[in-house]
Amino acid sequence: MTTPTRLAAILATALWLAPVQAQTTDHLGLPGPISLGGDSFALAWSARPADNYIKQEYLPAGQASDSYSRMVLVETVTGVEVMDAVRAQTDTLGLRKETDPLVNMEVIQNEAMGEALLDFIVSSRNEAGEYVVEWNAYRYAPLTGESGPGVMLFGVSHRASGNEAAKAFLQDLPTLRPTWIGALTGAPLPEIGG
Repeated sequence: MTTPTRLAAILATALWLAPVQAQTTDHLGLPGPISLGGDSFALAWSARPADNYIKQEYLPAGQASDSYSRMVLVETVTGVEVMDAVRAQTDTLGLRKETDPLVNMEVIQNEAMGEALLDFIVSSRNEAGEYVVEWNAYRYAPLTGESGPGVMLFGVSHRASGNEAAKAFLQDLPTLRPTWIGALTGAPLPEIGG
């Protein structure tokens, strides 16, 4: 049986789970495309890191999981509540702050809907020593189903690679954030199994 602590560790580890090879098994019954922010995103990669956890990534045409600039994520995990999933991610981001000075995050709760939004930024360096900057907004919503209660993560990720691109990205972030947060929170949640 998976404990809430183990689930938190799985979710936290999966935040930066890098695709090793292209897999496009639709584990969620959600083949796409998914429309968000005026763009169309097709299923590009999927994983099932645990029996109760599924992660699927969707990309615009012409982009790859290891070098994307925009991505939509849909994840499900059972046996955990919305705020437990959010805490797992914020705890991981808090630890990352020790080595990534750019880490910044904000959590916005929608108690009426039982949802929460985690808005955060992280950075790293690529093999050439250049910065890679990533901004993410993760919308967490309650999930009910045959497997019991759980959480759906519906998220968007934007990434810039290279020092000049990262600098321009950070300058544009004050415009990008509210636009995509509005698109994400205003969109209907994906229909799993549909």
